[in-house]
Amino acid sequence: MTAANSAANPVGEAARAGRYANTGDGPQLVPVDIGHKTHLALIDPDTAFWSLVRKNILAQTLRSPRFLAAVRANADAFANEMHTLRFGLTPSAVYFNPTARCNLNCGYCYIPSEMRKSGEHMSKDKLLDALARLRDWFGAHLPAGRLPQIVFHGAEPLLNREAVFAGIERFAGAFSFGVQTNATNLDEDAIAFLTSHKVGIGLSLDAATARMADRTRTTWGGQGVFDSTLRAMDRLKGYPLHNVICTVTKENLRGLPRLVEFLHEREVPVTMLNILRCTMPASRALKPDEGAAAKYFIQALERTHELYQKTGRKLVVANFANILLAIVAPTARRLMCDISPCGGGRCFFALAPDGGLFPCSEFIGLPDYSGGNLFTDNLDEVLVSPAFSRVTGRKVEDIESCRSCAIRHFCGSPCPAEAQEMNGGMDKRGAFCAFYEEQVRYAFRLLADQKADDFLFDGWDKDVVTTFDVNQF
Repeated sequence: MTAANSAANPVGEAARAGRYANTGDGPQLVPVDIGHKTHLALIDPDTAFWSLVRKNILAQTLRSPRFLAAVRANADAFANEMHTLRFGLTPSAVYFNPTARCNLNCGYCYIPSEMRKSGEHMSKDKLLDALARLRDWFGAHLPAGRLPQIVFHGAEPLLNREAVFAGIERFAGAFSFGVQTNATNLDEDAIAFLTSHKVGIGLSLDAATARMADRTRTTWGGQGVFDSTLRAMDRLKGYPLHNVICTVTKENLRGLPRLVEFLHEREVPVTMLNILRCTMPASRALKPDEGAAAKYFIQALERTHELYQKTGRKLVVANFANILLAIVAPTARRLMCDISPCGGGRCFFALAPDGGLFPCSEFIGLPDYSGGNLFTDNLDEVLVSPAFSRVTGRKVEDIESCRSCAIRHFCGSPCPAEAQEMNGGMDKRGAFCAFYEEQVRYAFRLLADQKADDFLFDGWDKDVVTTFDVNQF
């Protein structure tokens, strides 16, 4: 065919105009089997655009001029939204570790045992100084009226309770505060203080029975803490700013459906069923099989839906809700582990008791990832230091097994600390690829069945703007 004939050929013109999918300048749309009877997903891996399509009209959809023209016309908006989400955000939260010590010896902890046994507390004066420095930095970097978040994290932050409470009291109004605790020091006075200051309270509980929960969460002497956690849950009943975090391991996997029943009975509003991180060698001994993890995790999600239909009261599994949001409203997602670069050093950072700054708490036991010190270094320079840049520069496009994956922007190949320590590099994927894949497939099935809202926070779409409505085609 001569050049002149090619230029006059209407098929060639159509390809150059982007009127065909997956050729020329047309949109790149990958069909993905989501395990649904009637629907599959069409996904543009680069922009995270997606559409659910009936299997019997897939070919028709892929050659629909109106549909393809509309996708192409909105491609830049999709790409810009994803680029801003991945590269244009400013940190707005700190995981503040006021002590390196913990009175528990959980088998999967990311903080080395030596630090948890004999690590230092941050003094009250140092803690107040740290909060003042952070207040000033956020004040110069966040929009007026937006409160940064401080989550007292650990180790066990309430081992340094006097300093933590002094900080909350002194800086009330400057930050939105949260505390993640094992509840062993969460007595009546502590609950009264935290609830009166509207502090978010996260409890840790791994199973609905002491026998199962105590397999991985015990004191240094081997005693379980199940009963103290339950007492705290009972005291917090009705407090809307509390949640329960479960770390999923091979020891508690089969108990996940019963756990959500247990939490629902106690009117817990939000839980997180977080798959363990395999950053530290000890945690890898607790790694569950990925297929089994997906099976029981989805069973637990199904059980929350059954309970919601029966009672009208939701128990939101926040980490799965975030996967759903990553699909339906990327900018509304609340957690930043399932995107690349992840939120570490980019949306939040971690502060150690000595003032050390890390991209995420998961790195606190890894000295090479300290980017500087809050008390001696410029925070703006720390955020672009080599230690931070290694994390903030990690992209799925650079990971061989992820760069061609259609769902790469719904998963993000977590976790960079895990990938580095377990698999040998930031350019490696994490430990649970198949587990995340099954979550995404399940999320699309819920969307196909119009059930997704039942798994999301009420009001999640209050400020969401629709940029493209596939239902018009």
